[in-house]
Amino acid sequence: MAKTVLVTGGTGLVGKAIEAVIKEENPSDEKWIFVGSKEADLTDLASTRLLFERYQPTHVVHLAAMVGGLFHNMSNNLDFLRKNIQMNDNVLLLCHEHKIKKAVSCLSTCVFPDKTSYPIDETMIHNGPPHVSNYGYSHAKRLIDITNRAYFDKFGHIFTSVIPCNVFGPNDNFAPGVGHVIPEMIHRLHEIMCIKDTDKPQEEKVFNVFGSGKPLRQFIYSLDLAKLFIWVLRNYDSVDPIILSVDEATEVTIAHVAHSLAKAFDFKGRVEFDTSKADGQYKKTASNAKLRKLLPDYQFTDFDVAIKATVQWYLENYDTARK
Repeated sequence: MAKTVLVTGGTGLVGKAIEAVIKEENPSDEKWIFVGSKEADLTDLASTRLLFERYQPTHVVHLAAMVGGLFHNMSNNLDFLRKNIQMNDNVLLLCHEHKIKKAVSCLSTCVFPDKTSYPIDETMIHNGPPHVSNYGYSHAKRLIDITNRAYFDKFGHIFTSVIPCNVFGPNDNFAPGVGHVIPEMIHRLHEIMCIKDTDKPQEEKVFNVFGSGKPLRQFIYSLDLAKLFIWVLRNYDSVDPIILSVDEATEVTIAHVAHSLAKAFDFKGRVEFDTSKADGQYKKTASNAKLRKLLPDYQFTDFDVAIKATVQWYLENYDTARK
């Protein structure tokens, strides 16, 4: 029987990456439908119900969420909590009503406890409070795991979730104050180079990076994540979450990110760090041992190669990129 896969948040970073992979694969037994916020308000149950009635999906990839970077989260924890809870509850309820064969929702490594041992793994999600900077978003995402388990216990539904590390790539949100660290830095560095003080020699310009540059992060290229998402939908049949992350050995500092971006832009000025700005969580190293056991030979794109490709996409699509 052919699958009809509905992807919420299908116009965002991960949705666009999945769409690109599916177009390349062109599977004959799957119909993929990518929808964005203009098509339905997922915080509204009636709007969500109409969406499901329109497309009659057999499978769902739930990516839609209210998301943002560190400083946006710190100022809007209530909105992040309420809107994400509403979206997630409505989508999973409609998955139940339409007897969806499998639903895969997207969590984040920020759901893990702030005070924990490393590396973190799938069993540790609920072991303590998340970092205070984004507790609203984190608790809303944690509740997806709880809801999935409750639907399985009562109805046997295979509603599951994946936990990516920090994602970046083409079609990201590059808006300052809203986007995550890499797209925001791309936007700011491009402005420094090409928009602000155009009469100043580039060698005299300074790229100020927020924070000390010392925090560590695992970053996954969006196209790599897309391939893993598709694999989960087709092959992973457990309600237990699975971490989709690069290996621990490829964790990089924010300083490394800044210098990699400067190289990708061929920036000839100075990179400096503004220690008056918050660093956020120092590290949240995730173990991908579960993924590696199931897919031992999966090859992730090299970080600096993926940074170069993302910068190139941004430059080529500057007029239409979200910024």
